[in-house]
Amino acid sequence: MKIEKRWIISFIMISIVCITGAFWPTMTENSYVLSEFGTTDHIVPADVAWMLTSSCLVLIMTPGLSFFYGGMVGKKNVISTMLQSFICLGVVTLLWVVVAFSLAFGEPVGFGSGDHFYSFFGNPTTFAFMDYVGVLPHKKLASTIPFMLFALFQMKFAIIAPAIITGSFAERVRFISYLIFISLFTLFIYAPLCHAVWYPTGILGSYFGVKDFAGGTVVHMSSGFAALAGVIVLGKRKNSQHIPTNIPFVLLGTGMLWFGWFGFNAGSALAANGTAAMAFATTTTSSAAAMLTWIFFDRVNGRKVSALGACIGAVVGLVAITPAAGFVSVPESMFFGFVTALVSNTAVNCKYSKKFDDTLDVFACHGVGGIMGMILTAIFAHGEDASLLHGGWNVFGHHMMALVLVSIFTFFGAYFLFKVTNFIIPLRVSEESEHIGLDLSQHDETLDPKTKAITEPHYG
Repeated sequence: MKIEKRWIISFIMISIVCITGAFWPTMTENSYVLSEFGTTDHIVPADVAWMLTSSCLVLIMTPGLSFFYGGMVGKKNVISTMLQSFICLGVVTLLWVVVAFSLAFGEPVGFGSGDHFYSFFGNPTTFAFMDYVGVLPHKKLASTIPFMLFALFQMKFAIIAPAIITGSFAERVRFISYLIFISLFTLFIYAPLCHAVWYPTGILGSYFGVKDFAGGTVVHMSSGFAALAGVIVLGKRKNSQHIPTNIPFVLLGTGMLWFGWFGFNAGSALAANGTAAMAFATTTTSSAAAMLTWIFFDRVNGRKVSALGACIGAVVGLVAITPAAGFVSVPESMFFGFVTALVSNTAVNCKYSKKFDDTLDVFACHGVGGIMGMILTAIFAHGEDASLLHGGWNVFGHHMMALVLVSIFTFFGAYFLFKVTNFIIPLRVSEESEHIGLDLSQHDETLDPKTKAITEPHYG
């Protein structure tokens, strides 16, 4: 059996990373980094317990997403689609440990000085291989929990962002090419955007005043626009019509996502406090409102009430409230879910969207949902100079400028990374592989035990 060079190189790379871990040198003295930490006396046990729980909740969202997507695709592509989400648990975890966490939260790299210093990304060597990331709390980023716990919580966000993208190009992407792309996406789009929004000196948060409580901009807009770029680069499937294989999978996945989203949003308070409780309440209320709005709007437009529609509506509501979960009231969260469900439903069903083969409507749900969440947050967020209603048009204008910048950066950045990936190894599988289905052609596995496995590797 001939083994392709690309897989040998991949094995060598993972071997080097893991072996390096065994011989990684003891941390050297770094006065800047050490000055950023407090003492164990500042740790609040209740906060630690809640953040450990939240990290587990966010982790379960990725398997939930795999069920959500896996139930929607055709029978020949269920395993491959689910694996594309699941594999992010491995790929992004190691990237995060080695360098991505440093890019997102390391010593800031930017311009200016004093109160007017604005940064774009973190120094990739600051926390390489988790140097200095231990039990001490970080004064600026997480002052009441061990910094290691903060790093792990943020890692779960980084894992699910590229997993969301997979639904857009399901049923036609080469697995090894996909692994390359999610690595590039994590390093060059997700981590810098995470820094720009959530690091204290990040340019989007400190200069533009962007409010993103739990990742509407960082996670959903980035993955939504990357999904749109992927659809354009890969092109349409040969047969773009398919019947969802397993609606109960979609229901199960939605339940896991909704359950995990409480950690996603309420956990972003980084403490067991009232803000976490409010984010918990607004999260479920927005999702409920969006789910009902989606199915009723479908019926008004002559479409039957469907389990698939209810599930998509619920997820859209979760996406919409994410950037504002801790900044708005429960009644306002109902409005978030309602409006975003109407806009996303219209985007999914409009004729123009059919020109693009976004297999599982990722952009219409996560991209549009993230955009709506950012706009509504810029209107309703509570606090002095936090939004249009609590600061005026200048605040709202800064948010809209940031929205345009994020859209341009994530779309064209992802488009470029897709092109780079395609240059290294073609993204699109062969016609034969697409016809056979990715389960067999890429993984030699199938849902149907009667189907014969491919005896020779077929990764075309």
